[in-house]
Amino acid sequence: MAKNEANNSALKIIPLGGLHEIGKNTCLFEYDDEIILLDAGLAFPTEAMHGVNIVLPDTTYLRENRHKIKGMIVTHGHEDHIGGIAFHLKQFDIPVIYGPRLAMAMLEGKLEEAGVRDRTEIRTVLPRDVVRIGKNFLVEYIRNTHSIADSFTVAIQTPLGVVIHTGDFKIDHTPVDGEKFDLQRLAEHGEKGVLCLLSDSTNAELPGFTPSERSVYPNLERVFSQATGRLFVTTFSSSVHRINMILDIAKKQNRVVTIVGRSMLNLIAHARNLGYIKCEDNLLQPLHAVRNLPDEKVLILTTGSQGELMAAMTRIANKEHPHIKIRQGDTVVFSANPIPGNTIAVVNTIDKLMIQGAKVIYGRDKGIHVSGHGCQEEQKLMIALTQPKFFVPFHGEHRMLVKHAETAQSMGIPAENMIIIQNGDVVELTEDTIRVAGKVPSGIELVDTTSSGMVSAHVLQERQRMASEGIITIAAAIDWNGKLLAKPEVHLRGVVTNVERSLLQTWVKQRIEEILTVRWSEFAAGEGEAADIDWGGLQGTLERELQRSIRRELQCQPSVTLLMQIPDQPPVKVADGRRRRTRTAAQVAS
Repeated sequence: MAKNEANNSALKIIPLGGLHEIGKNTCLFEYDDEIILLDAGLAFPTEAMHGVNIVLPDTTYLRENRHKIKGMIVTHGHEDHIGGIAFHLKQFDIPVIYGPRLAMAMLEGKLEEAGVRDRTEIRTVLPRDVVRIGKNFLVEYIRNTHSIADSFTVAIQTPLGVVIHTGDFKIDHTPVDGEKFDLQRLAEHGEKGVLCLLSDSTNAELPGFTPSERSVYPNLERVFSQATGRLFVTTFSSSVHRINMILDIAKKQNRVVTIVGRSMLNLIAHARNLGYIKCEDNLLQPLHAVRNLPDEKVLILTTGSQGELMAAMTRIANKEHPHIKIRQGDTVVFSANPIPGNTIAVVNTIDKLMIQGAKVIYGRDKGIHVSGHGCQEEQKLMIALTQPKFFVPFHGEHRMLVKHAETAQSMGIPAENMIIIQNGDVVELTEDTIRVAGKVPSGIELVDTTSSGMVSAHVLQERQRMASEGIITIAAAIDWNGKLLAKPEVHLRGVVTNVERSLLQTWVKQRIEEILTVRWSEFAAGEGEAADIDWGGLQGTLERELQRSIRRELQCQPSVTLLMQIPDQPPVKVADGRRRRTRTAAQVAS
C-alpha cells in the first residue's frame, strides 16, 4: 500500500478472498494498530492445478502484521468461510476466534487434526451476543438464514460507526429449524445509523426472492416415493436443513439411512450433538448392516454433489468405491446445483452413473434444491432495513458485484457512496468518505495436503509442463576430469516426438561433452587430492543448457531432469606416481 495515501484515523477494510470469485472468503478490518479477521475460507483447485488439494488467499499482509491481529469472527460453518483457518494458524497466531456453535464444533475438529488447537482460543456465541475484540471493535451477532444452520450477519461497532457485514444470507420466512432472520435487529441498527454495508452478491443477477428451504420438501418426498430400488441422495455435507428433511422423509417412507463420506459423517455427528439434527438412532445404520435389507428399504446419503474427485459419489461413479457398486434399478438424486466451475465434473459423474444403469434425478426444474443466497428483492430488503451511508457489494464474481451495485443505486444510494473492489484493495472508510487507498498482496497460496506443504508457482508450472508436454530424464556419470564415464541414458515419459531414442541419446551425449569441454573450468579448481569441484553448479548448468537445446531441437516444451552421478572421492596418487580412482557408491554396490 502506498504509505503516503494511508490515513491512520480511517477504518481499513481489506478483502483477501471472495471477490471476483466464488470461495476463499477472507476479510480483515484494521483500525490504528489493531486487526480483526472475518472468516478465513478456502477454494478448490482447477483441473490445471496438478497435485493441489486446497486454494487459499495470499496471507502475506497478515504474516507481516501478525502483531496487530486481535481476533477473528466467523459467520457460519461452510468450508469457503472456515476451511483456511487451520492452515493460517500454522503461520500466525489468532488470539481468539468467536463463532456459532456448529461452526466452532466443526472448526475444533479441524484444528485438532492439524495440530494447531493450542494456537487460539475458541469461543461460541448466540444470537444478539456482543463481543469486544481489542479496544476498537465491538461485534454483535445477528441471526440470519442460509443453507447451513447457525448462520449470522455481524454488526461491527468501530470508532467511526457501525459496519454491517451480511455474511452469506437469504431471507427465509419459513426456515426448517424455525430460527428466523432477526430483521428487527437489522432495522434497529438502520434507525441508529449504519456507516457501511458489505453485502452478499452471489444471486445479484436473479430477480425476485430465493424460495424457502422448506419448498424442497414435497419435491424430495415425491421423488423418493417413486424410487423402487436403492435410493442414493447426494447434497452439500453442510446442508443441515436439507439433511434433516431427507432423514424425515426416509423415516416416513420406511427406509433406513446409511451415510457415506467423511465430511458428511462429521457434520451429522456435530449437528446431532448440538441438536440441529434430530432423528432416532435406529434410522441411521452402518453400510454393512443394510446389505441384507430389501433395496426399497435403503437410502444411501453421500458426499460428492459437486463431482469432487475423492468424494463418495464420484468414486462410486468411477467404480472406485470399495464397498458400493451401482446396480440396475438404483435411483440417484442430486439435491444440489453445480457451483461455478464444477459443472463439467458434475455432468461427467451423472453420465457415468446412468451408463451403469442408475436413474439419475437432477436439474433446477425438479425443485429438489434451492440456493442459500438471496436474490434481488432480498438484497433490496437488506439495504432498506440497514439504510447504509456507504455500500460495498461483497462475495461474488465481477458481474454479480456490478449488478448488486446497480440494485443499491436503485434504492437511493448515490454512486459516489459505493465502490466495486477486488481482492487486496484497501478500502479506506471515514465518517464522510469511502475510497480505495492502496493494495496489499492478494494472490493465491496452493496447498498439497499429501505433503503438508505449499505449492509454489514454479512447482505448479513444472507440474503443468509435465502434464502437457511430458518429461525427459537424463542419467550421466562424470569423472573428476570432466569426462563422461559412459554414454548417458535418456528416458522419455509422455513426450511426443519423431526423433528415435537412440539418436536422441547420441545427440545428448555430444551436447554434454560440448558443454563440459567449454565450461568445465568454471566449476573445477585444482586437481588430485586438492581438487575442488562445484558439482551442484555444474549439474544446474548442464540441466538448463540441455533443456534449452532439447526444446529447440524437438520443438516442444518437456521438463528435463538431469541425474548426475559423480565419484565419491577425488583421485589419489600411489607410490609409483600413477593415479588410482576411487569407485563410486553405485559401482561398489554393483
